Amino acid sequence: MKVYVSRYAPNPRRVQMFIAEKAIAGIEEVMIDLMKSEHRSDAYLAKNPFGRTPALELDDGRVLTETRAICTYLEGLYPQPNLMGEGFEERAFIEMADRRAELMLFQQIANSVRHTHPALAVLEQPQFAEYGASQGEKMLETARWFDSLLAGQPYIAGERFTIADITAFCGLEFARGMMKFVPGQVGMENLQAWRDRIAARPSVGRP
Repeated sequence: MKVYVSRYAPNPRRVQMFIAEKAIAGIEEVMIDLMKSEHRSDAYLAKNPFGRTPALELDDGRVLTETRAICTYLEGLYPQPNLMGEGFEERAFIEMADRRAELMLFQQIANSVRHTHPALAVLEQPQFAEYGASQGEKMLETARWFDSLLAGQPYIAGERFTIADITAFCGLEFARGMMKFVPGQVGMENLQAWRDRIAARPSVGRP
């Protein structure tokens, strides 16, 4: 299998971290340079018509796109360590936590950065600065909610590390780099402590 990723982009990092957590060997990484528009090349668009990363090319030539779908496939191939839930009930609650992390925190960060950071103008045209700023404010509200959540539990989905922690962490790290957002500097001590614990995991060392 081959996984197509892009340096610094948060969605590919989610898949890379997921693979590392499961200690999956033998998946070839192919780097797609977004700043050089390699994601818009005919060769890559033949694999993913939306021109986004990550993408997972299977041994039979089929290509899976969308981060959550790729992780679901890999979870099926390599069920342990389990990151998406054992049994339908746990799976449902982990998916709820993961979707909250993705559709609120992660997406608000991405929208804010893509519409306000000058370096990303090549990827987002036109940029709408007011929209980006409002998304940044909404992200702060969502981050405060997660901070309060983590006052009562060690991980995003509850008592153990799951895919929801990967999603939230990769989003927050993108915000740390591109928005200079550090939860502890704005009173979100629970979120900061959680971030620091996740950052110590070996899987975070991957690019």
